[in-house]
Amino acid sequence: MKTHYDFSKGERGKFHRPDAVFRIPVYLDEKVQSYLVAKAEAKGVELSDLVNDLLRKEIEIIEAVG
Repeated sequence: MKTHYDFSKGERGKFHRPDAVFRIPVYLDEKVQSYLVAKAEAKGVELSDLVNDLLRKEIEIIEAVG
């Protein structure tokens, strides 16, 4: 590493995109992922679509109870 870096010609916010969407990575347990992948393939849908549908239903249940 250098002892000094010259940022005098740098431009603040050059790559900032206020409309950018941050997608958090979600890591599933190996058995859960295997199960869901098999179900998604059987239904002919993407894994992310299946997981989102399941989570939406879970949220509905939580909201109904709480």
